[in-house]
Amino acid sequence: MSLGSRLLFVLSTLALVTGSLTAGAHAARVVPSELAFDARPAYAGSDTTLRLTLSVEGGGPIGDAEVTLERRTASGWTPIGTVTTDADGHASRQLRLERTTAENLVRATYAGDPDHTPVTERTRLELRRRGSAVVVRGPGQVEDGQAVPVRVRWTTRSGTPVEGVVKLFRSLGSGPWRKVRLLHTGADGRAQLSTRPRQDSRWRARAVPQAWVEGDESPVHRVANIPPGLPVKLPSAAPRPRRSLPDQPHAVGAGANVRITAIPDRTWGQMTGVSWHRGCPVGRAGLRLVRVNYWDYRGYPRRGELVASASAAHAMGAALAEMFRRSLPIRAMYRVDRFGWGARSRGADDYASMAAGNTSAFNCRDVTGRPGVRSPHSYGRALDLNTWENPYRSARGTVPNTWWQGHSHPRVAWRSRSHAVVRLMARHGLRWTYGLGDTQHFDYVGSSARAMVGPRPCDRFCD
Repeated sequence: MSLGSRLLFVLSTLALVTGSLTAGAHAARVVPSELAFDARPAYAGSDTTLRLTLSVEGGGPIGDAEVTLERRTASGWTPIGTVTTDADGHASRQLRLERTTAENLVRATYAGDPDHTPVTERTRLELRRRGSAVVVRGPGQVEDGQAVPVRVRWTTRSGTPVEGVVKLFRSLGSGPWRKVRLLHTGADGRAQLSTRPRQDSRWRARAVPQAWVEGDESPVHRVANIPPGLPVKLPSAAPRPRRSLPDQPHAVGAGANVRITAIPDRTWGQMTGVSWHRGCPVGRAGLRLVRVNYWDYRGYPRRGELVASASAAHAMGAALAEMFRRSLPIRAMYRVDRFGWGARSRGADDYASMAAGNTSAFNCRDVTGRPGVRSPHSYGRALDLNTWENPYRSARGTVPNTWWQGHSHPRVAWRSRSHAVVRLMARHGLRWTYGLGDTQHFDYVGSSARAMVGPRPCDRFCD
């Protein structure tokens, strides 16, 4: 190799070494960067100041640096803008907080420079929850059987509507609170449902808290269920039945809605050994179940039932239907087997039925107070109506009370053939057979009931 070639080789080698040393020294000067955030909690819809600090890791500030800000939205990361740090590495930006936590996620990115590494950090802006108020509104009363709107409104304390989930609870009468439904208030903060509570009810709502708003529980809203019919006004001195009965089911269908059927298996099973037993003069095939709507003493329509002979069932159903049309009330109409076996009656307990003011028909038993004498009710052609207000003079005294024997009532207690109920029954072939001797008792005799001149004396066939 010539001297010139050797000199050129040495110079090239020195240049490569010098370049490598220079690059290494520069690389040694690039240091990691750090981003830190600070922002005070704020309410949704209001601004907070996002402060950031850009610095070298464990060291001093990075000034005059551009930092890009982005916000998370439904469509992804959306640019907000850029800020430039001051000499202390600080920068700030006003940001408006949204109602959802997801939309308050912010990302800051510093792209780096020859001396500092790039860095990206995220922070979630903290929401302060606004106080709220939820209320339940609607009519204070509703006629039984009619629909009533229940309205819910949820707002912030300042009146801003809240869109969200509200749990609606109801208590019937004095019963426990039960969740009825989840409602979703709209952009106006309102939700509504239509309901038909068949008794007095209480309502309250519980708003489910959100990231930006507190939950709340409403005051109780009460809805009184008022009767569609005319309640019975009894004299203040009149005694009340000694035995109470639960309200029967609400009326079904339109009007009296009379339904007469053969005796269902379950009903026959409940009757057997109580209101019917072996040796009775009429069997299952000769009996019918009569279901009918009636007005109770409080003015509410109920669904009652009784058992009658096949020959009398349609007449009794028609008479009871006319009572419904004319708003003539009935205290209760349970099948008499509900009261169990009565040793004195040797059938279903007629004494208990009368003590409750119950209306019934078929009962294979003895005449009340006359053991061994079969009652007309054993044949299913006799009807005892509103028994508490219409007593019976038995061989052992007046039952179920003595007060009502000397008193009448234009709607529920009769003491003459001119009373509306007695006349109505006669039109349907049901004779007020024994008059004041057995005021509750009517016998199905067909058309001869209309021609009755006066009551028969209460002989051994009474009751």
